[in-house]
Amino acid sequence: MSNGQYLKFLRPYLFQLPPPRTAMYARFFSVSYRSPVKARSACCSRLQNVSCRRNLHTSTPKRSAVVNSDATENGTETSSSRQIPVDIRVKKLKDYNALHYPRLGPRPNRISIPSFRERYQDVATTPASEEVTLEGRIMSVRRSGSKLVFLSIMGGYQRVQVMVSLNQLSEPKPELRQFKETLHPFLRGDIVSIKGTAMRTDAGELTLKATELPTLLTPGLAPLPETLTNRETMVLNRHVDLLVNRRTSDTFRLRSHIIKSMRDFFHEKEFLEFQTPILADYASGATARAFLTSATEFPRKELALRTAPELWLKRLVVGGNDKVFEIGPSFRNESIDTAHNPEFTMCEFYSAYSNLADLISITEDLITRLFKHAGHLIQSQLQSLEKPKFQLPEGNWKQVEFIPTLEEALDIKLPNLSEPDALPKLLELINGRVDISQGPDLTLPKLLDKLAGEFLEGPSYEQPLFVIHHPACMAPLSKSFTCPKTGQLASARAELFIEGREIANMYEEENDPFEQRRKLQLQLELRKGKPAVLEEGPLEVDESYVQALEHGLPPTGGWGCGIDRLIIILAGAPRIGDILSFGNLKNVVSIRQAAKDA
Repeated sequence: MSNGQYLKFLRPYLFQLPPPRTAMYARFFSVSYRSPVKARSACCSRLQNVSCRRNLHTSTPKRSAVVNSDATENGTETSSSRQIPVDIRVKKLKDYNALHYPRLGPRPNRISIPSFRERYQDVATTPASEEVTLEGRIMSVRRSGSKLVFLSIMGGYQRVQVMVSLNQLSEPKPELRQFKETLHPFLRGDIVSIKGTAMRTDAGELTLKATELPTLLTPGLAPLPETLTNRETMVLNRHVDLLVNRRTSDTFRLRSHIIKSMRDFFHEKEFLEFQTPILADYASGATARAFLTSATEFPRKELALRTAPELWLKRLVVGGNDKVFEIGPSFRNESIDTAHNPEFTMCEFYSAYSNLADLISITEDLITRLFKHAGHLIQSQLQSLEKPKFQLPEGNWKQVEFIPTLEEALDIKLPNLSEPDALPKLLELINGRVDISQGPDLTLPKLLDKLAGEFLEGPSYEQPLFVIHHPACMAPLSKSFTCPKTGQLASARAELFIEGREIANMYEEENDPFEQRRKLQLQLELRKGKPAVLEEGPLEVDESYVQALEHGLPPTGGWGCGIDRLIIILAGAPRIGDILSFGNLKNVVSIRQAAKDA
């Protein structure tokens, strides 16, 4: 043959020539290499790289089964580029009678991959005579000749090498043809079960030497990419993201460990964990817009998803449970950004006979514990993550008082913030000095919160910062007192900020039913005249809660923490969607449509 004839034989589709024996070409090119340089390397090198994605080359230009490697790896493949490899994969599995999803039978001596690595981590323990069974997902396949295949399988977030050698299988040994036909369909992404014994290669790598042919438990139909970098594809296909990107799985593992550590902290301090209602006819406990819905059981009643569990938990304290906490979801019908999602996870605790100083001390202890625990996990297990960059002070953490510090920063004397005309007076004082959007939804608490963000929270980028004693109008559920420095009515409240993010909010709970009713009524007064679409928080005083206070709420300290924001800092994530299992709400509502478009 001439060079041109060789090329036509090897790559008929380049000349748009139909191959005379399609099956032969399909088998011959069932393994393709992403790198042209590797494709031209020696035969031995090719066999070591068979773990790459397999693609069928056909002679029909309009229906090429070749998956564009850049598109697949970046997660931007089109509908046809995804479906064609799946169809080809299904056909191949059927051809080899491997398209099965068997039930699990008895598996004596089955152990997990992490347990296998721990049991045989000492060189002296290998080679071992005891047979064990490992199960996991194939992450790579390397073939060395016709009688030797190396697999790398993953399970329990760890990998181990498997050697399947025809000569090393137990008697009676399979025929060479059976050996080839069993292992030929195996691809990256398949889930297998393998029985064998522990050994070490000449390079010292712990390896499972198969004594029986592996069993295919779950064939992977869609190709599993080697890399995935397109952020939209990562979040819309989180299952693939978790398999390909170690950082993603490490982030969620860190989240799970941190939540467990928080639970352990509260249980050690004799708190009881409760689950309070998520769905009720009223959402209260936070100044936020609620999600509204209905139920077939109450067709004429409007229901709401909770914005916070606060009032439910304080009822439990009234009922004699002195220490309670809850970790669970809350919902606020608000915008989405890098730090906010309408559905989020909160931790709240309430401790009878605790004051603001007690709450601050508990916060310092808890955050220090979580910071150290995260650092240890990242160093020992979750090594794709970086340790938190912020440093915790050894002594008491920095505190700034809201009103005196703001007056000093603005070089003004704030008007009486308890007066009805405080908002226009304050706007006049700061006119031109601060960029404030004076829309219809602007209230005095929102303006003060905006000023705090610009003038008070800055030092939190250097070290954790408590902002304490907010104006009373910013905390209607908190006890209040007259500030001796300014004469303003202030709340017994503190907020913890780290790296510019609010991590925890705490205050001494208002337990005077008369004062609580007055503050809730004042909160409603501040919203008078606002458009209905901008309504935030309860639309009326929650009399059921006030009546509960009439039975006596002991002096109580309450505390709330946005777990998502805390994980952002501990994991070093740039946005909240990265630490949520399936991204933010915008991502979640796009998953089904993305699948239809694929």
